[in-house]
Amino acid sequence: MTKTVSIIGSGFSALSAACYLAKAGYKVSMFEKNSTVGGRARQLKKDGFTFDIGPSWYWMPDIFEKFFKDFGKTVNDYYELDKLSPAYKIFFADDIITVGDHMDQICMEFERIEKGSSKPLQQFIATAQDNYNIAINKIVLKPGLSPFELVTKDTITRLDQFYKTISSEVRKKFKNPKLISTLEFPVLFLGAKPNQTPSFYSFMNFADFGLGTWHPKGGMYEIVKAMKRLAESLGVTIHTNSNVEKISVENKKAKSLTVNGQVISSDVILSGADYHHSETLLDKNYRQYSESYWESRTFAPSSLLFYVGFNQKLKNIEHHNLFFDTDFENHAEEIYDDPKWPKNPLFYANFPSVTDESMAPEHCETGFFLIPIAPGLEDTPELRQQYFDLIMSRFEKRTEQDVKNHILFKESYCVTDFINDYNSYKGNAYGMANTLMQTAFLRPKLKSKKVDGLYFTGQLTVPGPGVPPALISGKLVAQLIQNNEV
Repeated sequence: MTKTVSIIGSGFSALSAACYLAKAGYKVSMFEKNSTVGGRARQLKKDGFTFDIGPSWYWMPDIFEKFFKDFGKTVNDYYELDKLSPAYKIFFADDIITVGDHMDQICMEFERIEKGSSKPLQQFIATAQDNYNIAINKIVLKPGLSPFELVTKDTITRLDQFYKTISSEVRKKFKNPKLISTLEFPVLFLGAKPNQTPSFYSFMNFADFGLGTWHPKGGMYEIVKAMKRLAESLGVTIHTNSNVEKISVENKKAKSLTVNGQVISSDVILSGADYHHSETLLDKNYRQYSESYWESRTFAPSSLLFYVGFNQKLKNIEHHNLFFDTDFENHAEEIYDDPKWPKNPLFYANFPSVTDESMAPEHCETGFFLIPIAPGLEDTPELRQQYFDLIMSRFEKRTEQDVKNHILFKESYCVTDFINDYNSYKGNAYGMANTLMQTAFLRPKLKSKKVDGLYFTGQLTVPGPGVPPALISGKLVAQLIQNNEV
């Protein structure tokens, strides 16, 4: 008899798992509390403007290709992909670094900033490429069941890279603070400070400089639509506006979900929702991790986000723009060490309509602004407005233009929304940070230790934060279910 799998949530990891499980012959149903699929990767459409509410960077294109290839498909079967040139700009107080779309351009830019820096850069990226091949083809494909998963001839020879940090390695090779910030930036996608992230994670620098930054025409939500189409073609049933209220257990075996008051029996239950929240759906004696455990973890930041429609094209910007015109260390301390609203935050600005005219009305610009903040902070309309005014003033100054008088509308999103929409622990945006003590087998497990037939996937378990890791997480948990639930 065909086994049934009920999946909580419909983010990237949940959609990935659904596809693999359906392909393996399971009868899969997904239950999404919101009105559209995609989890945090939802879309906002307003007055002809299109915004990706969540992820906006398309890195590691090989991971997406591998995912679709597993189903006999290619990315091109679903959406059109463009490589951005340049990849992005970084605005400093006294200069702008433009990151080109291949290493020759990037080396020239490094030489402009610090003479002689292109040689150590090439060496650094060569190591990063080796690490990428090991990480993506070997380490991240492990389900995090045992420390021995990390013990291979490749990792043994690189053991020191798990104890050194990205920050120490970068600062050993480069002296200019702008170049240091440029090279430390990619690991922020892993949700931790560079001085707490193992140097092995330099593979993110190869993902950046080596593989480049891409854009799916129509926005990141095109990936969600593609995965939904694939899942449904494989027989997955997707239910939206379906809030899961309880996971019921009998004789230490997951038996059913209560969805909108209705009990739905299932052979296997998989949660792609927030891990902490998912465990609160269980009776206390079936929860693996205590509140003190979650409190002691290092979480990735939350975010204050603004979605802004401009009635004119903007000047001196690219598709992706980083504003590092204030002190990086101070802002990091205000996120991780002494959580508070930042005094002078770094921020990110995304204008997809610069390269994709479908994202905004003619002669207009779609703007997405993000300020990383500590999770769990007070979130009020007054604070949101205060920080919007702050970054708009800096944006105008750095890009040498008036924008405030050209705003048609703005929408905001912050801690309260992450909690309400995604049941996100403390309103975090990216899950649990990939620090040394929160890597691989040290992260929350894919399979429940207390309940048979109960599994988890997503950014709080392995491999960690980010869209490509989410696709891999779904594949890992699907394989685990196939191994255990015959």
